[in-house]
Amino acid sequence: MEDGNLISKKDLLQTYGISYGALYRWKRKGLIPEDWFIRKATPTGQETFFPAALITERVEAIMNGKNDFELDELAKKLRGEEDDAWVLTVSTAYGDRSFRLRDVRGVRLTKGSVTLDVTKHVTSAKKEEESWI
Repeated sequence: MEDGNLISKKDLLQTYGISYGALYRWKRKGLIPEDWFIRKATPTGQETFFPAALITERVEAIMNGKNDFELDELAKKLRGEEDDAWVLTVSTAYGDRSFRLRDVRGVRLTKGSVTLDVTKHVTSAKKEEESWI
């Protein structure tokens, strides 16, 4: 059952063929942020939902990386902590999302039909900070 931008835990588990235990192990290891687990009342009781775009991308990253890395190491990589790279973190109502700055291709703010490219501001702030250290 999908509700707008949310996907139910049941649908997530079925879609990716993962177990309930694996999902909660990933949560305990820090691979999936606690605040992505959204509990909502439904006609059949209380169910858990996730922000669909965030959780599907994260589950795919976990499944693609779990054979190459230990879960703790993979959690650090997904949080952008695997090295001393600069990390851009965007905080939303659905939780934080972090990106290694070297992987960012563009940062844009959009309102209606107006788009502002603020990539240069982010990268110049990084360069200024490096000179402070």
